Amino acid sequence: MSANSKNLLIELFVEELPPKALKKLGEAFTQVLVDSLKAQGLAAAEAVATSFASPRRLGLHLTHVAAKAADRAVQQKLMPVSVALDKDGQPTQALLKRLGGMGLDASAVAQLKRAPDGKAEALFLDSIQAGATLAEGAQKALDEALAKLPIPKVMTYQLADGWSDVKFVRPAHGLVALHGSELVPLQALGLTAGRETRGHRFEARVDRITVESADSYATQLREQGAVIASYAERRAEIVRQLNAAAAVQGLSPIEDEALLDEVNSLVERPNVLTCEFEPEFLAVPQECLILTMKANQKYFPLLDAAGKLTHKFLVVSNISPADASAVIGGNERVVRPRLSDAKFFFDQDRKKSLAERVSGLAKVVYHGKLGTQGERVERVRAIAKAIAALLGGAELSAQVDQAAHLAKADLLTDMVGEFPELQGIMGGYYARHDGLGDAVAMAIEDHYKPRFAGDALPRNEAGLVVAMADKLETLVGMFGIGQLPTGDKDPFALRRHALGLVRMLSERAGTLSLDALIAAAVPAFGALIQNPAAPLSDFIFDRLSGSLREQGYSAQEVDAVLALRPQSLGDISQRLAAVRAFAALPEAAALAAANKRIGNILKKSEEPVTASINPALLQEAAEQGLAAALAKVGPQADQLFAQGDFTASLSALASLRGPVDAFFDGVMVNAEDAALRANRLGLLKSLHEAMNRVADLARLAV
Repeated sequence: MSANSKNLLIELFVEELPPKALKKLGEAFTQVLVDSLKAQGLAAAEAVATSFASPRRLGLHLTHVAAKAADRAVQQKLMPVSVALDKDGQPTQALLKRLGGMGLDASAVAQLKRAPDGKAEALFLDSIQAGATLAEGAQKALDEALAKLPIPKVMTYQLADGWSDVKFVRPAHGLVALHGSELVPLQALGLTAGRETRGHRFEARVDRITVESADSYATQLREQGAVIASYAERRAEIVRQLNAAAAVQGLSPIEDEALLDEVNSLVERPNVLTCEFEPEFLAVPQECLILTMKANQKYFPLLDAAGKLTHKFLVVSNISPADASAVIGGNERVVRPRLSDAKFFFDQDRKKSLAERVSGLAKVVYHGKLGTQGERVERVRAIAKAIAALLGGAELSAQVDQAAHLAKADLLTDMVGEFPELQGIMGGYYARHDGLGDAVAMAIEDHYKPRFAGDALPRNEAGLVVAMADKLETLVGMFGIGQLPTGDKDPFALRRHALGLVRMLSERAGTLSLDALIAAAVPAFGALIQNPAAPLSDFIFDRLSGSLREQGYSAQEVDAVLALRPQSLGDISQRLAAVRAFAALPEAAALAAANKRIGNILKKSEEPVTASINPALLQEAAEQGLAAALAKVGPQADQLFAQGDFTASLSALASLRGPVDAFFDGVMVNAEDAALRANRLGLLKSLHEAMNRVADLARLAV
């Protein structure tokens, strides 16, 4: 970068931005500006960007930005030689017209270069393109950044002239653009860049801050404006204060990244205060209290060492008065009605048992084509009982049936009506209150799990069965009526349900067959749906394939294993490990290629092929050798496979490389004699089956 390189500051001062969108707005504003300035040659490759995003500003500080980009040589294709020059090599009217449009005349023809362009030749013009000035380049970058902001909802507002309208996320009132200490003449949203900005709405030392230079911006805002402009720095300060305030009480603040981001987007200079509420509210389930404090008030509840909620909480204030008692008192006063509502809901809900609420589900529509929630509950019960029968045990079957019958009853409670996120959780509390026992209560509480990637699985077997039944009912029902996900639209969360089912089958119920589960679920719908077994199985395996690749397995490894559609998902990780170990063997590539060749031969056979060998028809030494090797290695590999030692099973097959190579070098498979041909195809079929029990090794062929 040239000697005229300085640091650049761009700040857009606006009214309070949507807190849930601020983080993405700040990231997008910075990224587009940086990318554009670098693409135009104005910012060095090593330029360091600092993003500013607070409730009332979006900004960027970028190092190593030039006042003017370097000129650069460009080569422009004009037209094919056959069009540009006549048979005598003279310029055609088409070429002269093209040059005229570029401000050149016939004298420029001598400067043109001929060069290959595909199968023909073309004329090219070499020229020097002047580098963009910072004013031009930054204006282009700013326009692009504003156009690409992920604005959740656009506002239309009038400018000061009373006539012009502007559309933006919130009304903008100021624009700062400095290159070092020099003003960059930019315009945006009806504003002209200057060097004045504003600080904290209540605590700034001065009403307007005159920014001296790009490098003094953050310091001036902090000292004169009482604002921490950097999103990351402000967030880190909130975390520091939360931990410090909690440590004074010997407690820990609840961890919630989304809440932390939202609170960070509400304040410009955080001040964490400790508040408390009446301990008697702790009789309400802590999930209710935590949710109402986080969702409604943006508070951070404090937990003890055992993870139990205490009656203290933290508030992140945007002001720092000398006496904070009024702020503390105000927040304590505001939270009390919220907690009182939660206590009221909890007390009222317990006056009616879950069993008494079940009949009300018949009045709640689930889906126009699939009936009510009451009908859905009966389908889940039927599917759960079918799964329990596969696992065995009368006690499990009884627990599963009771849990499935009551699992959706909490949807009709006041608490879940107020906080839908608590469905299942409240059902567990109310089940214990009804005296149903921990096994059933736990199953009701856990039947929505896993709710998201990385979530815990149901804790007991009854919960696992009901959770699988619940997800299967959704998947089979929606696929049965043709409600499939499209693109990024998945209103019934079918992808999440499929991944949840895969996790439960892989980690906790590996002996169950996926196709058997789907087959067990379909009869619960009667004539409501078309049988969706094939497309649903494909969909679930697609989700599994994507999940395995995200875990670090290669596409080849995943394809090789899933090509066999293994029904026991619990052993897929062992199969993948075996394939990875096999692929590292020196014999792997040749055997994979041979396996692919064998598969193609068998596909092209006009007559059906059986995996049988007649030793009397083995005439060539190479086919006799392969049959003997397979007879020795095959049972060994099969035994290891049956024991679940997939790695050793595949490794045993590696010794077949020599006999396989010799077979293809010395034996004509498609012999004239039909009996010989059938016997050789039978030998290859036997070999193909032996080699592809763990995975389709042909998928490993390059």
